Amino acid sequence: MNTPLAIPCPHCGALNRVPAERVGERPQCGRCKQALFAGHPVELTTTNFDAVAGRGDLPVLIDFWAPWCGPCRTVSPLVERLGREHAGHLKIVKLNVDDAPAIAGRYGVQGIPLLVLIQDGAERDRLVGAAPLAQLQAWLTPHLTAPGGPASTSPR
Repeated sequence: MNTPLAIPCPHCGALNRVPAERVGERPQCGRCKQALFAGHPVELTTTNFDAVAGRGDLPVLIDFWAPWCGPCRTVSPLVERLGREHAGHLKIVKLNVDDAPAIAGRYGVQGIPLLVLIQDGAERDRLVGAAPLAQLQAWLTPHLTAPGGPASTSPR
């Protein structure tokens, strides 16, 4: 029997329990009725960052970026594609470092774009700088498993 996954809503922060075999069926939040997986990265703020990125059973890929950053604009569509390809296996969120310097400081952001993969509240890996899609996929794939299964916990 599959244990339900705890998935925080990117809109209201409510923690939802979703059977692992149903995460691919576009589940909705029990509180606000919006999609738990929007098909694109969700923009977080200092207000909702910990409620959405810091909880849940799925790995979370955080895209630290800024609107003035050219390489960030290059990586953004690639990160969106990863979000679509791995919906139900991964939660992808974005954080504008100019709007949330305290959170950027907490994660030791010294250069952007920066992708940080966290699970169970701990950082598992990070990738600094713009990278092509193939490199992003190769970096991310070892950390992902089928919904409900454990993700790799060894940092690279």
